[in-house]
Amino acid sequence: MHLGAVTTLLLALQFMIFIPTVVSDKTKHIPSDTSKLDAWIATNIREYQQLISESKKDLHSPLDPILVAAEAEVNVIKVRKDGTGDFKTITDALNSIPKGNLKRTVIWIGGGEYWEKITIDRSKPFITMYASAADMPSITYEGTAFKYGTVDSATVAVESDYFMAVNIAFVNSAPMPDGKRVGAQAVAMRISGDKAAFHNCMFIGFQDTLCDDRGRHFFKGCQIQGTVDFIFGDGKSLYLNTMIQSVAKGVGVITAQARENVADTSGFAFVHCNISGSGDTYLGRAWRLRPRVVFAYTYMGTLINGEGWSDNLHADRDKTVYYGEYMCKGPGATPSGRVKFAKLLTDEEAKPFLSMTYINGNKWLLPPPNYV
Repeated sequence: MHLGAVTTLLLALQFMIFIPTVVSDKTKHIPSDTSKLDAWIATNIREYQQLISESKKDLHSPLDPILVAAEAEVNVIKVRKDGTGDFKTITDALNSIPKGNLKRTVIWIGGGEYWEKITIDRSKPFITMYASAADMPSITYEGTAFKYGTVDSATVAVESDYFMAVNIAFVNSAPMPDGKRVGAQAVAMRISGDKAAFHNCMFIGFQDTLCDDRGRHFFKGCQIQGTVDFIFGDGKSLYLNTMIQSVAKGVGVITAQARENVADTSGFAFVHCNISGSGDTYLGRAWRLRPRVVFAYTYMGTLINGEGWSDNLHADRDKTVYYGEYMCKGPGATPSGRVKFAKLLTDEEAKPFLSMTYINGNKWLLPPPNYV
């Protein structure tokens, strides 16, 4: 099925609510009050549409030119396990997309569990995996670091740019590590491409669930489950309104951000998230020399260890980490016991992490489509 340019433009204008712009400083930053989010989004709709209208006359589109060209014609292929779609497996659907793909291709996935191990290589950008929220499919596999190596254990690995997933569960069904087995780490999703977005997706595993490997990424309304280092990598990502659930039985660690160099702009920003679950859980550990992680406007349950953060037994990293908290709440957000190398951010220090411009989203971040 092909959607014409006019239909695509209407869809984009209808759902362009996730792209705050730099039109006015008043609406640039995410509000602290969740009850004001809808109004903030509505204001940005008007401002973005105005910017689009002006860009038609100006010839300088605010979006990446390659993305504008790719969205001019959208191809939709359907996957259903019962054979009533174009393909029965997601792998077959992906194989039908040519290398060097230059147009948005939506893989519409019917409900059910798809037992597949998938890699989308760099030659296939502009792919969207889409499903109904009422019938969310899961892509499941049980790869482990012992068999594949950590990053290649991923159930789904995306190496291409401009990827999007909507209403999909990514699952690694390998058992919870027990401390006895070597190589028990098991990744559900590895995202290594640039300019990727995930809307209402689930990432289910134990150790190393989500490899936020590299590139700029956006997560909205998602759920991420794990035990140790279950959000890790060197990505530059914004997590908005996302559920973070620890299922650790002992010590748990949410993030292991992998920034190493001073010039590296990577880092994880969690805004309006909710942390719950079990274990004696740390917000992050200094797996690498200069990790950058910020939690803002986030609820933290009783599972969060009072110190909050770990230098991973490397005292020299106390001076190189960037661990920040800003206006968080809940019993796990009490600042009095925090380690000295973590920061309670000022308004000015928090600002860069409270806007889509943190990931340059005004240049590439498109809203999710709406297919039945």
